[in-house]
Amino acid sequence: MKKPTFYLIAIAAAAGLGGWAWTLDRGRPAAIEIAASASANPGPAGSARGAQDAPARADGPGRPGAQAARGPVGVEAARAEQVSLSETVSTVGTLRANESVVVKPEIAGRIDRIGFDGGSLVRKGTLLVVLDAAVAAAEVEQIRAELALARSNYQRTADLAGQKFMSESARDQAASNLKVVEARLKLAEAKLAKTEIRAPFSGRLGLRNFSVGDFIREGAELVALEDVSQMKVDLRLPERYLGQLRQGQALELEFDAYPGRKFRAVLEAIDVQVDANGRSVVARGRMPNPDGLLRTGMFAKVSLILSQRANAVMVPEEALVPAGEQQFVYRIDDGKAARVRVRTGLRRDGKVEIVEGLRGGDQVVTAGQPKLTRDATEVRVVEPARLGG
Repeated sequence: MKKPTFYLIAIAAAAGLGGWAWTLDRGRPAAIEIAASASANPGPAGSARGAQDAPARADGPGRPGAQAARGPVGVEAARAEQVSLSETVSTVGTLRANESVVVKPEIAGRIDRIGFDGGSLVRKGTLLVVLDAAVAAAEVEQIRAELALARSNYQRTADLAGQKFMSESARDQAASNLKVVEARLKLAEAKLAKTEIRAPFSGRLGLRNFSVGDFIREGAELVALEDVSQMKVDLRLPERYLGQLRQGQALELEFDAYPGRKFRAVLEAIDVQVDANGRSVVARGRMPNPDGLLRTGMFAKVSLILSQRANAVMVPEEALVPAGEQQFVYRIDDGKAARVRVRTGLRRDGKVEIVEGLRGGDQVVTAGQPKLTRDATEVRVVEPARLGG
């Protein structure tokens, strides 16, 4: 290649490179200007992204201005109430009379007289039944005559022994015979007394099923007698309540025979043994029965009051926030909700007892707790229908 031609090609190439560089240099400000315009006036895609990022920057979690941007959190709230609360256990029981006995004769004999009507009230010592006493009375008279003779013999023997006409042994024998006859007389009189059957205590009699002239044997059942001025109620409870049972605890009883009416009793005694089969303990209460409405064997629905608290603190169950095995509530003080650990007790009708952690009158959050992401959050109490704000 000739040198002139080479020089021409080199000059052309240099001119081309210089033009490309000049064009590139002129186009750079335009690109920068377009990019700046796009940032200042975002298109549809940029608008959507900016709208998504803006709240995150303004109210992102952990930012100091997040709570101030939203304002107080709307929650529902209720006041802790002080009420009278009873801890009770329900069971069933069976009534028994205060005293109960079936009247039975101690000797056999024929009924000579009846001194009562079935179902009547009698006093202690009232004559109920008289047996034929002819034989027993004759025996008493016979022994009384023997006793008179024994006393006379003893008196003569004692006088003669005092004058040394009889021995001391004869006098002792006469004294012994006298005591034997006196004992026989007491025995005969006791048999005669047993022909009269009397009420051992005051009470109400059952129905009689015998008549005058019937021959009854020793130990035969004549009539039931019960003292119904007071009644006993026997109830069976699981042994886990044994440590909570105390004499004097109150009982409330209901009977199917008297619907809507409640009777009151007092726990009187607790059995010394626990039933090994059912793992239960029998307790007994006592109650007055002045009207005589109650009877032995009646079935009772029993509520045993284990304890009573006059100023128990109660809150709605919705206020509780469980955390593992612990329970918390949010208490509102000066417009801020603080999480407070509580210890719960009994539950009644949608409310729970707070044994520890709250006082009567404290205001607690009942709905909206998930919004309270940190302690001492500012809140506003709203009506249930407006809680969505």
